[in-house]
Amino acid sequence: MLVTNWMSKNVITVNEDDSMQDAMKLMKQHAIRMLPVLKDGRLIGVVTDRDLKRASASDATTLDVHEMLYLIAKIKVKSIMSKNPISVSPDLTVEETAEILLTNKISGAPVVDATGKVVGTITQTDLFRVLIALTGVGKRGIQFAFQIEDRPGTIKNLADPIRSHGGRMVSILTSYDNVPDGFRKVYIRMYGLDRAKLPSLKEELSRVAKLLYMVDHRENKREIF
Repeated sequence: MLVTNWMSKNVITVNEDDSMQDAMKLMKQHAIRMLPVLKDGRLIGVVTDRDLKRASASDATTLDVHEMLYLIAKIKVKSIMSKNPISVSPDLTVEETAEILLTNKISGAPVVDATGKVVGTITQTDLFRVLIALTGVGKRGIQFAFQIEDRPGTIKNLADPIRSHGGRMVSILTSYDNVPDGFRKVYIRMYGLDRAKLPSLKEELSRVAKLLYMVDHRENKREIF
């Protein structure tokens, strides 16, 4: 899953000599929290809602309303922006991008192509959309979590009973975090299952793997095993 398929392509930018007031208006108008800052069409910085709030708090605290409005109309974006911004390539995966944002403790980044052109932005909100699509939670249905041995065929042992009970799998995710050596966690989301068959399915699944939990989103039911 590449950044180019999930980034916001309608890029709203500001120039370094635009005012703080211009940046605030753009963020409010487009309901965004980050603006790439350009100089002669090249990325030189980013300004975020946090930068604007910080500048307002530090420079305008003791001013009345008219003085504050005058001040934010005069302050240039280049004086409050974050320089040398972190950017990502459109060919990066969303997982790599999430790691970059987390490591650098930032909420988003401009997307810059091989020519240096800003072609999009990707934010935590975009990554949330990826997570929803990847897990299939929009299908509601049922999610099972298992701890299984890490050997060939173990996922098939889970998939076969689900299919035989009429369930359709929408996502299968695995993780090696917080498990003993030789094991892994598996998260399977399914839909289309007749709820009357659920007790039988749980019993059959428990014979081939350790059940950790079950969440039935349609019925708002949760079980921890």
